[in-house]
Amino acid sequence: MSKPHVLIICQTASVPPENAVELAAAEQGAGLWRPVHDVRTTLRAHGYRVTTLGIDDELAPIRRSIQLGKPDLVFNLVEAFMGVGAYDQHVASYLELLRIPYTGCGPRGLTLARDKALSKKILAYHRIRVPAFQTFPMGRRLKRRASLAFPLIVKSLSEDASYGISKASLVTNDEKLRERVDFIHETIGTDAIVERFIDGRELYSSVLGNRRRTVFPTWELTITGRSEGEPLIATEKAKFDVGYQTRKGVFHQPAEDLPPELEKRISRLGRRICRVLDLDGYARVDYRLGEDGELYFIEANPNPDITSDAEFAASAALAGVDYPRLLSRIIRLGQQRRPAHEPLEGSD
Repeated sequence: MSKPHVLIICQTASVPPENAVELAAAEQGAGLWRPVHDVRTTLRAHGYRVTTLGIDDELAPIRRSIQLGKPDLVFNLVEAFMGVGAYDQHVASYLELLRIPYTGCGPRGLTLARDKALSKKILAYHRIRVPAFQTFPMGRRLKRRASLAFPLIVKSLSEDASYGISKASLVTNDEKLRERVDFIHETIGTDAIVERFIDGRELYSSVLGNRRRTVFPTWELTITGRSEGEPLIATEKAKFDVGYQTRKGVFHQPAEDLPPELEKRISRLGRRICRVLDLDGYARVDYRLGEDGELYFIEANPNPDITSDAEFAASAALAGVDYPRLLSRIIRLGQQRRPAHEPLEGSD
C-alpha cells in the first residue's frame, strides 16, 4: 500500500530554505524552519510524498493547494496566522470546513489551551491543582487582589514557548508587577496573566492520541549554572538561546528520582487534562512540582515543538518510539480523527 501524500502547511518564514540540509548540519538556521525541515526530510526518507506550503494572512492558498495537489492529509505546523498566535485555531477550523484530515489539535482544544486563564479555570473546576492567578486585560486599571501573594510570575495570557518570559518576569512587589504587566501589554501586545510562582521543578509531560492517549516519560528542565538561591524559571533564553544554554548549563532531560507513584499520577493527569481540554493529536502538559511535593498544572501546549531533538520527540524515543514512527503515528491519528461535522452515534 502506498503511503499518503502529505501537504505540510506552516508560516512562510518556517518554510526551509533550499540549502536547509547544509544549514542544519552546520547548526545554523535552527530557527522557525527546523520543525518543518525535520518532518519533511524524515517523511520523504520513509516513502511519503511531501509538499510544503507557507501561509501568512490568507487561507485561499490552502484550498488551492488541496484542489490542485489532492493531498491525502495536511500536516498542520501553523503556529500563528496573520501574525497572531491565537489565530492558529482558525486555520484548523478551515481545514475542518474543507473536510480534509489533518494532524495536530482541533480548533476547540487550541482555543481552550491557548487561553491560560480559561484552561486553569476549567481544570480547577475539575479539581486539578493550579496556582492562584489573576488576569490583567489591556487598557484596564491594574489592581492586584490582596489574596494573590508575592512572589508572582507575569506572562502573556495567550502566547506560548515562553515568549516574553525573562528573569524580570518574577516580581516581588506591586511596582515591579506594574512594570512587567505594562511590558506584556506594550511589547508582547496581549493581556497578561499573573500567577503565584511555584518554586520547584519544571516538568513536561508529552501526550499522544485522540481518544486513547499515550503519555511518554516525564521530561524536566534543569539549569546547573544557577547561583545559590536563584529560582528556576523557564525563560525564553533558557529555551531558545543556544549560547545562554551553554553558559548556564541548561538541559532538557528525563526527570530523575521521581517516585513511581508520582510518575503514575503525572501519566493519569496528562490523559485527564487532555480529555478535559479536548486536546487530541499530540500535546505537551507543563507542571511545577513544588518544594512541598504538590504538583501544579501550569499550561498545556497543543502545538508543541515537533523537531527531532525537542522534548516531545526525545520523550517518545525514550519510550521506544523513534522519530519516523512518531511522525507516522501522528499522521494516523490525523486520518482517524472524527470530523466535527460527523454526528455522534445515536444522535439525531
